[in-house]
Amino acid sequence: MPNTFHRVGTGPHPVLVLHGWFGDAHAFAPIEPWLSGEMFTYVFMDYRGYGGMRDVRGTYTIDEIATDALALMDHLGYARFSLAGHSMGGMAIERIAVRAPERVCALVAIAPVPCGGIAYDASTRQLLEHAAGCTATRRCIIDRSTGHRLPAAWIDWKARYSVTHSCAGAFTAYLPAWADTDFSEEIIGTHALHVVVGAHDPTFNRALVERTYLRRYRQATLEVMGNAGHYPMNETPLALVASMEAFLCGHPPAAL
Repeated sequence: MPNTFHRVGTGPHPVLVLHGWFGDAHAFAPIEPWLSGEMFTYVFMDYRGYGGMRDVRGTYTIDEIATDALALMDHLGYARFSLAGHSMGGMAIERIAVRAPERVCALVAIAPVPCGGIAYDASTRQLLEHAAGCTATRRCIIDRSTGHRLPAAWIDWKARYSVTHSCAGAFTAYLPAWADTDFSEEIIGTHALHVVVGAHDPTFNRALVERTYLRRYRQATLEVMGNAGHYPMNETPLALVASMEAFLCGHPPAAL
C-alpha cells in the first residue's frame, strides 16, 4: 500500500512535495489554494509515522522516505517528476535524485537540511532530542527557528500540530536520520536546483547554502525571503509559490 497523500492540480508537470520534521502532508496547506493547478500536479506525501501514516511502523530513515516516495510515484504512474522538500524533506529529495537521477527533472529545496547533515553543539542537540516528549520544547525550537518574531498563537498551534500529527517514536528516530546522515559524496550535481531560505532562519540560511548546495550543484540558484524564517510556506506563502513555480516552469519534464 502506498503512503498516504493528497493531490493539488491536474497539470502535466508532476511535483512531489515532502514535509519537514515538524510537519506532515498538510504542512503546505497555506500555499495550496495559490498553486497553478493547470500547469502542475502537486503530490503531498506523508512519511511513516506522520499524518495518515502516523501508526505505520518503519525504520524512519532518509532512505526509507526515498524508497516510499519512488514507490508512490510508480503507483501514480509518474515516470518523470520534479521534487520539492522542506527542511528534512530537503535532504530526502536529494536522496531521491541520487537514487533515481533519470526520473528527476528539478529540485526545490526550502529551508533544507543538506545531504551532509548538520553538526550541532551539545546543548542544541540535547534540546532537539528533548523535543519528542515535550510540546514546550517544540515550541521553543519553532520560535527560535523563525527569529523570535511570530505570533505566540501561531507558534503554539505549530507545536501542538506537530505533536498531534506525528508518532513520538518516529519523531525521535528522524532526528539522527536528518542530522547525522551524510551522502554528500554521492551527489552528482547535474540537476537544476533552486534553494529558498528565510532571512530570519538562524541555521538553514544563506551561509549554509553557500557552503553546501551552491558548491555541489552546477545549476543551483538561491533566493532569500526577507520576511521568513524556517517556514516560508506559513510566513510568506505567496512569495514561496511565485519563487517555486517561476523556477519549475523553466524545467518541464519534457526537457529531460
